[in-house]
Amino acid sequence: MRYYRSIYLTLIVLILSSNVFVRAQTPETALNCYNRGVEKSERGDQDGAIDDFTRAIEISSRLISKKHNSSQLLQNTNRFNDSAESDSITVIDPFTAKAYTNRGAVRYQKGDVDAAIDDFNRAIEINPGLAAAYVNRGTGRRLKGDLQGALTDFNRSLAIDRRLIEAYNNRGTLRQDLGDIDGALADLNQAIAQGRGTARMDVVDLDGAIADFSRVVELDPNLYAAYTNRGLALLLQGKDLEAQKDFEKVLSLAPSMKADLDHRIQLAKQARRAPR
Repeated sequence: MRYYRSIYLTLIVLILSSNVFVRAQTPETALNCYNRGVEKSERGDQDGAIDDFTRAIEISSRLISKKHNSSQLLQNTNRFNDSAESDSITVIDPFTAKAYTNRGAVRYQKGDVDAAIDDFNRAIEINPGLAAAYVNRGTGRRLKGDLQGALTDFNRSLAIDRRLIEAYNNRGTLRQDLGDIDGALADLNQAIAQGRGTARMDVVDLDGAIADFSRVVELDPNLYAAYTNRGLALLLQGKDLEAQKDFEKVLSLAPSMKADLDHRIQLAKQARRAPR
């Protein structure tokens, strides 16, 4: 049942403030903007989050104006009229790479995939060892149809951080689409139950998938992707009321996912009406 694959979530990484290592030169105001961006993203205020991550980029960067020679540096406190101006910068603080990664993640969620990939590219230029940026760029490349580019990015992210569940999940589902079932199962088993549940959908093992997603919920009650996928599996079984409870939980955790969730629900309903 390859049709089911498009229903399930590809995971993208938002770097939370608790996972940010701040160097001595990182201004406190930049970190404050970053934290507000994370909070707004989690509340579903995508435009507000983008504004805050943009400001964090501006503050944490040493800027070289294109209107001046390279010896004339602008002060970090200079303000900018829009996010495009913050892209004309020379960065000295690796913190900025995380701000670019998060701004790209929110832009991806808004559907602005090209701008998101540009942000991930900038993050990688600043910090080539930032695994989350490769996961997210790979996700964007996959959506644009660049499957080999996506695979390269997922491989690179796991070479940097072997613990990154999102990379295993995304590479595993990509390998499914590429026909590498053994590789997919190996990756999805590494992604523990969250990823394995999507693989079980390929053989229509809905009960097994639901059990896997339920295990993930036990391990991490705030992982909205697990509720999304369990709800979709329940919906495919015709258990609409149970599915609805999971969907309500998704929206309580990630309000910005409503449009994406509605789309996946419609796909699931079409799938269960299709002849098997």
